[in-house]
Amino acid sequence: MSIALMTFDIFGTVIDWRRGLGLSDGDFERVVDRQGELEKQAFRPYAEIVAQSLIDVVGFPAAEAARVGSEVGRWPLYPDSAAALRRLRAIAPCAATTNSDRAHRPQVEEQLGFALDGWICAEEVRAYKPDPRIWREAARRLAVPMNRDWWHVSAYADYDLEAARALGLTCVFVKRPHSRPGPADLVVEDLAALAEIAR
Repeated sequence: MSIALMTFDIFGTVIDWRRGLGLSDGDFERVVDRQGELEKQAFRPYAEIVAQSLIDVVGFPAAEAARVGSEVGRWPLYPDSAAALRRLRAIAPCAATTNSDRAHRPQVEEQLGFALDGWICAEEVRAYKPDPRIWREAARRLAVPMNRDWWHVSAYADYDLEAARALGLTCVFVKRPHSRPGPADLVVEDLAALAEIAR
C-alpha cells in the first residue's frame, strides 16, 4: 500500500455539520442542496453561501445567518476525527480540499489541536467542488501527481469522489450520517477505521 498524500473533505467528513447547524434531517438536506445550487452561480465566499442557504430554506434572520456562516469551522468535529487525522499524518501528508474559506482553517485546526499539511479551499481557487480545479491546485501546491498514491477521503460521492475518481485518485468513502454514497475503492465506517487500514 503506497500513500503519497491524503486529502479530505472537511464539512460532513471531518466536521459534523448537521450537528453544528442543529437542524432537522429534512431541513439539513435541503440546506445542503441549496448550497449546491448557490455554488453553481457566480462565485461568492462560502460564509455567504451558508448564510444565504439558511435564509432561503429555514428563514434565519440575515444577521444570525451571517454569524453562522462566519463560524462554520467551529461546528463540532466527529469524535474520531482529531485522533485519526493525527495518526494518518504519521503515514502521509494530510490536507483539506474544501468548499470553504481561508478564515475557516484556523477554526478547524484549533479544534483538531494541530495544523493540517495544506488547506486548498474554494475561496482561493474561486470554484467549488466538484470542479476539478480544487484538486489541480492541491497537486500544484503540494507537489504530488494525480495518481493512485493520492487518496481522497470523503462522505460525499456527488461533491468529491466522482471527480476524484475521474482524476485517477484512490477514493475512500466514509459512512458518516447524511453521507451520499457512490463508487469508491475503499469504504470505511469512520476515520479511525481508515487509520487502522492505512497504518
